[in-house]
Amino acid sequence: MKRSIIKFGVSALIIGLALYLILALYAQGEFVFALLFLVLTGSAVFVFFDKRLYAHRYIYPSLAGMTLFVIFPLLYTVGIGFTNFSADNLLSHERVQQSLLSRTYESEAVRYKYQLFEQPEGYVVYLDAPTQTLRSAPFSLDATEKLEPVPVTATTDQPVGEALPLRDVIKLRKALGKVVLATEDGRELRQANLRAFAAVHPLYSLAGGEQLVNNRTGVTYYPNHDTGFYQSAEGDRLTPGWSVTIGFANYLQVLTDPGIRDPFLQIFLWTIVFAVATVVFTLLLGLLLANLLQWDQIKGKAFYRTMFILPYAVPAFISILVFKGLFNQNFGEINLILENVFGIRPDWFSDPTLARTMILIVNTWLGYPYMMLLTMGLLQSIPRDLYEASAMDGAGPLSNLLNVTFPLIIKPLVPLLVASFAFNFNNFVLIALLTGGAPDIIGAGTPAGTTDLLVSYTYRIAFQDSGQNFGLAAAIATIIFLLVGALSLLNLKLSKIKV
Repeated sequence: MKRSIIKFGVSALIIGLALYLILALYAQGEFVFALLFLVLTGSAVFVFFDKRLYAHRYIYPSLAGMTLFVIFPLLYTVGIGFTNFSADNLLSHERVQQSLLSRTYESEAVRYKYQLFEQPEGYVVYLDAPTQTLRSAPFSLDATEKLEPVPVTATTDQPVGEALPLRDVIKLRKALGKVVLATEDGRELRQANLRAFAAVHPLYSLAGGEQLVNNRTGVTYYPNHDTGFYQSAEGDRLTPGWSVTIGFANYLQVLTDPGIRDPFLQIFLWTIVFAVATVVFTLLLGLLLANLLQWDQIKGKAFYRTMFILPYAVPAFISILVFKGLFNQNFGEINLILENVFGIRPDWFSDPTLARTMILIVNTWLGYPYMMLLTMGLLQSIPRDLYEASAMDGAGPLSNLLNVTFPLIIKPLVPLLVASFAFNFNNFVLIALLTGGAPDIIGAGTPAGTTDLLVSYTYRIAFQDSGQNFGLAAAIATIIFLLVGALSLLNLKLSKIKV
């Protein structure tokens, strides 16, 4: 009985915390995340309290993790691809409206330096300008409601006592920001900064529910829910804008805009070439070294095996940075050797072909130990009598490799080769640390480089472009996901592996 009470109490506490999180997310306007946690909480209660689903309790945590960290981010990315979400369209319509209404302007060039005095009757502001000095009536800064305009009069009498130091003014700056000083000639003065008051007015005012009127120019701006901006009749936009659904516009832009389509196709082809070439080069080098380590005539195999595996043991980012220094065009050891021996100094980071060659060299170095380990295990599983029979037929090492070794290891290797292809298709770290995508593609409408992969190209659009077009980046990320999935399925089908 006591155990059941404890179990019920712990369950109630967890559910209560989950519901509190859901309500907090909903109150912050995060409806999608609130719905996600509501679904996860409801399904957890259903699975753990229904005796008919007892066996599913053990697999539910993994399913919940898959939903939270894989499926939901994927669906969320796909959803963003159908919006204009960007640096200019981050907020909701309500928050954009509030931001624009909070903007102000100064109608006069003159500013009044001020001092704040604390008197028995309240606070007094003493204003000093080149042409006149003003003194306000006593007022309170503790009022919870909106403060009424405080009258000021022209005078040369400074309030009695010492003015409050700047540190005390800083503490009162939020309350002082609500104070409006009304002059005798009908002007209104507001705090312009910590040291001055000025004739500050709201730049925009709300009219007709949603329209904004520029109080300085008289221009009216109307909300355009198709583009997510306030626009005037002449088409002038106010920033920031708000996020709206734009359908397939981002996908069509990838296909129709030459400034995006041409770099995208070039980067897409290079990404495929890079992934395929990496798999081929690492497999060939790994298989060659694995065969050499199987040779009975070689002594000290343990030492060589350890040395060949070292590139796999060193963190990749360290190796990449080391190679970046080795390939340095001016001071790198590789160019120093090439210049002294052959009299050439290749532009590894400036020439597109050489930059791509450098990337393949570095990635082959990083990837061959993995292939070597795989093929070493597969080679040991091949019966030795097959090679003896092949030797009796007069076959040499190359014939054995092509007719015995390769056919027997290729089928077990195919799923791993497909996984290696998918990994290198999205090998962001290598490009980001080695070249950063450079050299750039001339004429591209977005940040794009000749060594960029699709994943690094997407990153640059989202975080390095001046507009930070997250919607376009999400659309490209969705296309990448579909391409990788389609190519992986094609590889599996061609290799006749059941999926």
